[in-house]
Amino acid sequence: MKQRGNPQLNSHGELVHLLSIEGLPKATLLHILDTASNFVSVNDREVKKVPLLRGKSVFNLFFENSTRTRTTFEIAATRLSADVINLDVAKSSASKGESLLDTIANLSAMAADLFVVRHGESGAPYLIAQHVAPHVHVVNAGDGRHAHPTQALLDMYTIRHYKGDWANLTVAIVGDVLHSRVARSDIHALTTLGCAEVRVVGPKTLVPADMAQMGVRVMHDMHEGIKDCDVIIMLRLQSERMSGALLPSAQEFFMSYGLTPAKLQAAKPNAIVMHPGPINRGVEIDSAVVDGQQSVILPQVSFGIAVRMAVMGIVAGNQA
Repeated sequence: MKQRGNPQLNSHGELVHLLSIEGLPKATLLHILDTASNFVSVNDREVKKVPLLRGKSVFNLFFENSTRTRTTFEIAATRLSADVINLDVAKSSASKGESLLDTIANLSAMAADLFVVRHGESGAPYLIAQHVAPHVHVVNAGDGRHAHPTQALLDMYTIRHYKGDWANLTVAIVGDVLHSRVARSDIHALTTLGCAEVRVVGPKTLVPADMAQMGVRVMHDMHEGIKDCDVIIMLRLQSERMSGALLPSAQEFFMSYGLTPAKLQAAKPNAIVMHPGPINRGVEIDSAVVDGQQSVILPQVSFGIAVRMAVMGIVAGNQA
């Protein structure tokens, strides 16, 4: 049974799939973050495993290339004691003309318990979730321009770790918002968690016209956009998704919107700098900032393992 039309929740309001941040209640987001806190210490153990998903099979289905996300999901599932199967679907069944649902049906017949799906088409994880058996769970690892919920959750975990509650924070999301599923998921998470002010900063060609309707402040001047911010989330310039002349050049983008030590001075002295990766040094962010004291980019990756452990443990381990 579904609750209020949200396919992510069962009739008791428990999380059975993670498809998007949009529509999830604040309590669910906090439950995931609190659960992740319990898993962070697993990384420091000599034996980095807990038995929560022992006997379960997790299939990583990446129709798009990914190193960081795929690896952290694999590590997270392994640390939960699951059996992990990595499939490079783009080079196998899909390239031979098999439909997405046929691929899922065949893998389900191999006793899959959880699918981690990255797909170039928005909505693909929703389609899969609609067609799997009730005991099978789906986690969206990024779909088109739509959503990247676990990235948003690890971003929220990172912000809470360094800044505490969101209620008094000003957060700026800077760069190629138009093509960023991370930006949309971060905005939904920040507004749901009660962030004081969320700013979206970028050139007009890379900021969707309807962005203000999401409850954010749209700004096109970099200095004003990050002024007095507590958190700056830089986005990768996704040139592979661009068509037409959205930008004069990467160099000009860096001049206007690249985060440099000089520009960073406009933010609060203790502001943290985040980036979902992969990083284009010298395009959206200067190396001196990436490697500087205010950067928390590498801790984001570490926290991502614990957050993905929490998500999979909750949806597939009956821990919701």
